[in-house]
Amino acid sequence: MPTQETPRRSLVAAIDAAAPSDAARHFARKLALETDCWDVHQSLKNGPHDFVLLDVRSRAAYARTHVPGAVSLPHADITAERMMGWPHDTLFVVYCAGPHCNGADRAALKLSALGRPVKVMLGGMTGWADEGFAFETTTSVEA
Repeated sequence: MPTQETPRRSLVAAIDAAAPSDAARHFARKLALETDCWDVHQSLKNGPHDFVLLDVRSRAAYARTHVPGAVSLPHADITAERMMGWPHDTLFVVYCAGPHCNGADRAALKLSALGRPVKVMLGGMTGWADEGFAFETTTSVEA
């Protein structure tokens, strides 16, 4: 008696895709938590300037090279007192060295625990370089 074979599926399709409504909720949630280098670059270049870009690496790393327009604030220095320099509803976009670094996540955790809106710039310095965007350097870093 012949048996009916189950059609072979690729590794991609072996697990069914989420329902479109579930996917929409998932991706909306992701985009509420992160942005990318391209969107940051375009916003810094063309406006509006409705966020503060924080380089959360060490001050020495910032001085060597950083994203133009970024403010140096190492994640270890994020405190309620330090953040009082900005209105409470300021959106912060944080970045670190790149995908191999969790400094941006540490900064985002601290900022969100302080009740501050925050997004992580995916890719950090590595992503910025991959996009071919210019960096700048500085000789002194504000404390």
